[in-house]
Amino acid sequence: MLKWFRKKDGEATTETAVEVEARQESPSQTESEVGTEEPQETHAAFLARLKNRLAKSRERLADRVDRLVLGKKHIDAELIEDLEEILVTADLGVHTTQFLLDRVREKVKRKELQDPERLRQALREEMEAILSVQAPPMDPSRAKPFVIMMIGVNGVGKTTTIGKLAHRFRQDGLTPMLVAADTFRAAAAEQLERWAERIQVPIVRQQSGADPSAVVFDALDAAMARHVDVVLIDTAGRMHTKVNLMEELKKLHRVIRRKLPEAPHEILLVLDATTGQNAVNQARLFQDALGITGLILTKLDGTAKGGVIVPICQELRLPVRYIGLGEALDDLRPFDAAAFARAVL
Repeated sequence: MLKWFRKKDGEATTETAVEVEARQESPSQTESEVGTEEPQETHAAFLARLKNRLAKSRERLADRVDRLVLGKKHIDAELIEDLEEILVTADLGVHTTQFLLDRVREKVKRKELQDPERLRQALREEMEAILSVQAPPMDPSRAKPFVIMMIGVNGVGKTTTIGKLAHRFRQDGLTPMLVAADTFRAAAAEQLERWAERIQVPIVRQQSGADPSAVVFDALDAAMARHVDVVLIDTAGRMHTKVNLMEELKKLHRVIRRKLPEAPHEILLVLDATTGQNAVNQARLFQDALGITGLILTKLDGTAKGGVIVPICQELRLPVRYIGLGEALDDLRPFDAAAFARAVL
C-alpha cells in the first residue's frame, strides 16, 4: 500500500511515497475481513437476504398493509384513510403518500383494482416505478481516473462506505485510491487510512488542518502519474444547514474541475436511513448547493425508516447507487429498485 503525505506549511512540500508492507491476515479471520471474494449470490438468495435485513421496514409497511386488508371485501374510503396513516408512518412522506393514494383511487375508479388482497401488489408496482430513476449507470471505465466525491453530514457512515466501495472496485479489477480531504478531524483521516490498509489500496493524506483543496489537487496529480482507475474523495462531514461549510464544498468541487474539467464524474451523497424524513431535507439542500449524481443509503438493516428512499427519489429524481445492509465488507450492495420494493412491500 502506498501512502503519500504533504509536510506542514513552512516545510518542503515535496511528496514522499512510503512503501508499507501488505498486512498478513491470520487464518482465523473471516473472508469478509480479509476481502476474499464471495461466491456469486443468486437473485433469490439476495432477495431473501434483503428481506431479512429490511425486516423492520417490512414490518412497518408490508405487514401492516396485510393486516389492514385482512377480511376486507372492498377498497373503500375508510380503508384508504387507514392506508394513508400506514404510508406516512412508514416514512414515505406526505407528498409521496398522497401520490400513491391518488394512484390507488384512479385504479379503483377504473375498476383495475377492486380486490383488497391486490392492494399491496399495486402499491409495490407504483413504488418500483418511483425508485426506477432513469439515469446513466455509474461506469468507472469512461474516465481515468474516475473521480468520485463523497459528501454527507457527520455520522452517516461516509468513511466506512468509501472503504467498502473501494473494496468493490478492487474486486472488479480496478485500482482505487482513497483521498483524505476531511482535514478538520484527525480521526477522520486515521479511520480512512485504516480502511486503506485493510483493503490494501493507496491513500493520499496530509497533516490535520491542511487545506482540503491542496490534498485533492496533490491526490489527482498522484492518481494520474500512477494510472489509478478510481479516486474516492472523503470530504468533511458538514451539517447541510451550515452555509460556510457548504461553500467550502463548492470550492473543493471547483478545484477538481480545474484539474480535470470532466470531473468529478460522480457526486454521491451518503444518507443515514435511520434519520427518516431528515434525510429528505439533507438531500434537497445538498442538491441545491452542489448538485448530486447519486445516493447511498446506509444503516437500512437497523431501522424501520427504509421507506424514506421513496420520497427522495420521487422529489429529486436521483438514482440510488448503493445501499448499506450491515457491517460486513459485502454489505454495501448495488441498489435494485424491484428487489427493494419486494423486500419492503
